[in-house]
Amino acid sequence: GSAWGDWALYTDSPLRAFEGELGVQAPVGFWDPAGFTKDGDVDAFKRRREVELKHGRVSMFATIGYLVPEYVKFPGFISPSLGVKFSDVPNGLAAISKVPALGWAQWFVFCGLVDFGLYRADPSRGPGDYEQAGILGVPNASGPMADSEGRRRKLNAELANGRLAMVAIMGML
Repeated sequence: GSAWGDWALYTDSPLRAFEGELGVQAPVGFWDPAGFTKDGDVDAFKRRREVELKHGRVSMFATIGYLVPEYVKFPGFISPSLGVKFSDVPNGLAAISKVPALGWAQWFVFCGLVDFGLYRADPSRGPGDYEQAGILGVPNASGPMADSEGRRRKLNAELANGRLAMVAIMGML
């Protein structure tokens, strides 16, 4: 027990509904300090987990996108019509002002097509489990992983890495 009592005795708690979900990892276990899940609403939990996965995936890409240009620059022009070379684009947030507006528009359209076309959430599937995505989310028609324990381990790792990437990119900004 502890000053608050023994958690094993609180069997009627709505928080128990989420203890077996992906992302509940040792040593913390199920952690909800803001109390978002205290009502036990499974649909709201699934929606929040879906959002957490997407934010984690975007943050992993953002972290790599922040680090790689420190070491590697593409050759050639990012905008031949404006004469802007990849080597002219600074790293970090300073790049926002150097990339032409149409370049950013292309990225937003591409990301929107991927999000709304390829990775559509299906209520009958788990959060982040997209029908069109193969192993590790790559759309290569490989289908879902056959090994359920291996799949669970990789999804837990993805959640943990996404959480770390969210903290990392905020620290880099």
